[in-house]
Amino acid sequence: MRILHTSDLHLGRSFHGRSLFRDHELWCNELASICENLEVGAVLISGDVYDQASPRTDVIEQFSRLLTRLRARDVEVVVTSGNHDSAARLGFASQLLESAGVHFRTRIDDIRRPVTLVDGTLVYGIPYLDPRSAAAELGSNPTHHEVLGAAVAEAATDRQRRSNQHAIVMAHCFASGAEASDSERILDTGNLGVVSANIFDGFDYAALGHLHGRQIVRGNVRYSGSPLAFSFSEARHTKGFWLVETSEDALKIEGHEWEHTLELARLTGEFEELMSSPEYSWAESCLCQITVTDRRRPAHPMERLRTRFPEALELKFANLAPTNEDSYSSRMARAQSPVEACAAFYDQVRGRELDPSERAEIVSAVGQAVKRRAASDADASPAAGAEA
Repeated sequence: MRILHTSDLHLGRSFHGRSLFRDHELWCNELASICENLEVGAVLISGDVYDQASPRTDVIEQFSRLLTRLRARDVEVVVTSGNHDSAARLGFASQLLESAGVHFRTRIDDIRRPVTLVDGTLVYGIPYLDPRSAAAELGSNPTHHEVLGAAVAEAATDRQRRSNQHAIVMAHCFASGAEASDSERILDTGNLGVVSANIFDGFDYAALGHLHGRQIVRGNVRYSGSPLAFSFSEARHTKGFWLVETSEDALKIEGHEWEHTLELARLTGEFEELMSSPEYSWAESCLCQITVTDRRRPAHPMERLRTRFPEALELKFANLAPTNEDSYSSRMARAQSPVEACAAFYDQVRGRELDPSERAEIVSAVGQAVKRRAASDADASPAAGAEA
């Protein structure tokens, strides 16, 4: 039997303000096609189905369509809740859905209730457990390591009572030795959210979620990573999934890549070089994070960069000269003309001096205002009134 391990869908998420709904729809289509083409018998989703505890209606419908398509291909689905999910909402009607081949594991009681796949493989789905609320029920201290360790131990004890050949455990956690990215929510400060990978030793495979990079922690303890990137720190990730094939002797595990992914680019350079150099042509169709190294802030940088990189989403400055400590109020008090006052105001609001074309426009506008004021004063003078 072939079992596909994925996690951290984060349906409903955006990328620096850019909606990922369409990208998730394409990924759902791809997952359904892969399951058909590779004759996948089960899909394991190890937490963070949704990005928010209360997802939008269209996002819920998106996941519902995915489950329907997988079941139409006779694929069993096992889903655990992650730290982004609302366990109660995700697990709604779980007992009813169980009879339809969709197995949600969102409660502590679910730990003792494995899913038995058609080949006899046991799948123990452990939801994300908040240490403070789960410790008492599991009889452990309120730390991530001890709470999850107690939950896994209960699953391992249940597994020992059964004669099934293979057993898989699903968990949503930060295992020691794994590599994080900027897009995961911190489970606890000071490394208190880290758990030892040794707690999974009683199982043939540990299908982990939470970290967004696909990686092997050790042996058969693995993260599938997220199917899409959610931060520029994931620019070098290879997004994919693990395909676990069961046999009488052992498990065979293969890594596969998703075809649809977000192409990311992290560009650094001087502004004019970024705008003109063919060196950056490859990034013109990517989602871009751009760091400008000019000493002075160029005019309208994001607007101009988007003429070449339409999906530039984040702009940084790495080498700006120290700003003048001369305060805004003192510059305004010192101004000898309306143009100087406008220049001080512009610098305060935009963080840079006027460029020559902008200064020329202000000089022209001030000149016209002075002429209109002079004409108005002349019309209002006593002599002008007597003549009228």
